Amino acid sequence: MSGKIFAAGILGLSLLLAGSEAAADEPLAAIAKLDLPRYLGTWHEITKYPNRFQKKCVSDTSADYSLQSDGSVRVVNRCKMADGAAAEAIGQAVQTGGPDSPKLQVRFAPWWLSFLPMVWGDYWVVDLDETYRLAAVSEPSRKYLWVLSRTSTVDAAAYRDLLKRLESKGFDLTKLEPPVGLR
Repeated sequence: MSGKIFAAGILGLSLLLAGSEAAADEPLAAIAKLDLPRYLGTWHEITKYPNRFQKKCVSDTSADYSLQSDGSVRVVNRCKMADGAAAEAIGQAVQTGGPDSPKLQVRFAPWWLSFLPMVWGDYWVVDLDETYRLAAVSEPSRKYLWVLSRTSTVDAAAYRDLLKRLESKGFDLTKLEPPVGLR
């Protein structure tokens, strides 16, 4: 009997992993539309895939988005480093597509390099709750992932639900750093 249960468990795990791999092979879909003025403001990082440009950040990571007169978005990323010092990166983002597109391009290189395609990176909102309080941001290859919240803490149940949706979109949840601010 226990052998059958074990075999059923292995089969179930295999099907689950196969489903995750299949989703990861499919093109990533962003949310249907983004109300950019509503999205603007401060977002706090709850978790992320580790990346080279945030290596020195150890806590209090946030992003502030504000509309500029030319229609682009000013991006100010902040975090605390291990020595207690604050780090800040200022960039610019532009929506690609129509005015409700959830796909943006962002750059942190100086403005005089903005003509170079390689200084721009994809910033796709791939999950967003209807209250604009919890979001997930990535890019087409799923190499990067951030989970953001309007507050520095997030409801654990809402976070688990978001993770389920991200897994169904092909994200490898084992890559996520331990979350901060779960309540």
